[in-house]
Amino acid sequence: MNEPALWRRLVAELLGSAFLAAVVIGSGIAAQHLSPGNIGLELFENAAVTAAGLYSLILMFGPVSGAHFNPVVSFVDAAFDGLRWRDACAYLPAQVAGCIGGAIVANLMFSRAAVSISTHHRATTAHFLSETVATLGLILVIFALARSERSRLAASAVGAYIGAAYFFTSSTSFANPAITVGRMFSNTFAGITPSSVPAFVVAQLLGGLLAFVVIKVLYPGITPAEASDIIFPHHTPDATDADLQAFHSDERPGRIGAPPSDGDSNVQATLSQANPSPPTG
Repeated sequence: MNEPALWRRLVAELLGSAFLAAVVIGSGIAAQHLSPGNIGLELFENAAVTAAGLYSLILMFGPVSGAHFNPVVSFVDAAFDGLRWRDACAYLPAQVAGCIGGAIVANLMFSRAAVSISTHHRATTAHFLSETVATLGLILVIFALARSERSRLAASAVGAYIGAAYFFTSSTSFANPAITVGRMFSNTFAGITPSSVPAFVVAQLLGGLLAFVVIKVLYPGITPAEASDIIFPHHTPDATDADLQAFHSDERPGRIGAPPSDGDSNVQATLSQANPSPPTG
């Protein structure tokens, strides 16, 4: 199996981002209908549905594109050589377009205008700090799992982290420039006014930069092969993946058909001396 073609990965990122925006905004609209006036319960319903939806979406699209759905994730991955920079740049418009499309679909599913610009102001100092912390934590979760070879737990871990961050951050943890732009197009519980978007995006980029530095400190040995499998193992090594090429190479000691290593030769010589072959004839 080879790495999926770029256009297939872009389709996966587009659809995954669209579903993510629909889940976030749609659950916010539903929460307003189900629990009118009860902000705490509305937030809980929004957070629970988002966490569960994100878990499912990662499993759905992860094998194709890695299920980034987030430009910060893609660019930090590229910084660790887990993703080509040109691919990360191609992911960006697909993720943003997907989130905008998902917001429009969510509006239509609840019989609202296809586009309604949000008036929900969120740009405060506390929100800026919250978005920085939320994005920092998200990237750390993702790369810590990759470094410890537990990327298959990322679907549940990322969903759980985002669900929790809805409550421990004052911004309700957007942690994603693409979804931030998408939520601008829905004047609902999950929306954000256009004037608040630049501050959120800057905070998210800052959180991603801080995460890159912290990962370098905590996990200095992270390899491109590990970075390429962040969130969901999806990458098949190519000629540039030296670590995985060595693992799969016929020259790996102990592989059937591989030439014996020096250690193997010494062991075989010792066994031959201890158990000489019986004389023939």
